[in-house]
Amino acid sequence: MAQIRVRNTGELITGEENVRSFLDRFEVLYEHWDTSKLPAHLVENFSLSDENKQEILDTYNAEITDLAARRGYKTWDIVVLSDATPNIEELLKKFENVHTHSEDEVRAITAGEGIFVIKGNEEVGYFDVVLSPGDVISVPEGNPHFFTLTDVRKVVAVRLFIETEGWVAHPYSDPEFAK
Repeated sequence: MAQIRVRNTGELITGEENVRSFLDRFEVLYEHWDTSKLPAHLVENFSLSDENKQEILDTYNAEITDLAARRGYKTWDIVVLSDATPNIEELLKKFENVHTHSEDEVRAITAGEGIFVIKGNEEVGYFDVVLSPGDVISVPEGNPHFFTLTDVRKVVAVRLFIETEGWVAHPYSDPEFAK
């Protein structure tokens, strides 16, 4: 279940309804999918074949198509990141820069953990949304953020896109952001 840490205050927000309520304030969609649907051989599997990835997409087809219909997403895929990923350090350095997109950035975590660092309002500042299996988040277009891994350093996630070629990151320079 997702947790939020507000960087300015250290406040920790837990519980599905509390997380959803906090994120709603910033127009960030939060949902939770049933992880018990995932076949056992795909739980905590971070070496996925193309067939395994398709099996995950098939398992969550109803949830994906529902979300796509509600939010206008046209394409989706699976991303797997772990220490076995070629050039993982370079990828993480690229990811760990605050940026925006001209469309939502969506992740549905099926294994492992990830963190979205999102800019809130002046009062809140930046906050970390720690995601675990079943957590689904959509950061709205134009909202400064980035996605990275937790210390577990493993994640499998469904990504959904409006543009069929995927999103493009636009760097966002912010003197208020501190890693």
